Amino acid sequence: MESWKVSNELWEQVAPLIPKHERNPERTYKRRAGGGRKPAPARNVFEAILYVLRTGIQWKALPQNEFGCSGSAVHRAFQFWQETGFFEALWEKGLQTYDAFSGIKWEWQSVDGSMRKAPMALEGVGANPTDRGKKRKQDAHADGWCRSPAVTRRNRSQPSRCSRT
Repeated sequence: MESWKVSNELWEQVAPLIPKHERNPERTYKRRAGGGRKPAPARNVFEAILYVLRTGIQWKALPQNEFGCSGSAVHRAFQFWQETGFFEALWEKGLQTYDAFSGIKWEWQSVDGSMRKAPMALEGVGANPTDRGKKRKQDAHADGWCRSPAVTRRNRSQPSRCSRT
C-alpha cells in the first residue's frame, strides 16, 4: 500500500474534521448556489495532499488521473484547510488517539533548542565548505609566472589575477 493511501479506519477519523466551504451571504455571486463544477471528493483531495507532502512534487505535477482532481484544485483546498485550522485539529486528534492508545508521558516531555547564531561560529568551524570552488587570488609560482589564464573575465581591461613579481 502506498504511504499516501488512506485506510477506511483513518478516513472515519479524518472526515469529520474536514471543513465545509460555505458561501458568504454578504457577497454577490455570478452563479447560483450549486452552479459550476462539483468539488472533488474530500478523500481524494486528502490523499492528493498526502501524496504531495510525501513525495515532495510540485502541486501542478500531481497526477490528475490518479486522484481525479487537478493540482491547482488540491492546492486551493490545502490553503483553505490550512486557514480553517484543519491540520492543527488533525494533529490534536492524532495526539489524543495516541494518548488513549499508548499513553503520552506529558510530565517527561521537554524541548531544548536555540534560535540564534552561534557566537564563535567562524572560529569554531573554520572556512565554509561551500566556498571550495570559488576563485581566490593565486600566488605566483617559484619561477614568478602565474599558472592561470592572464584574462579570466570577458572584460579585458581588468588586470590579471596574479602579477609577476
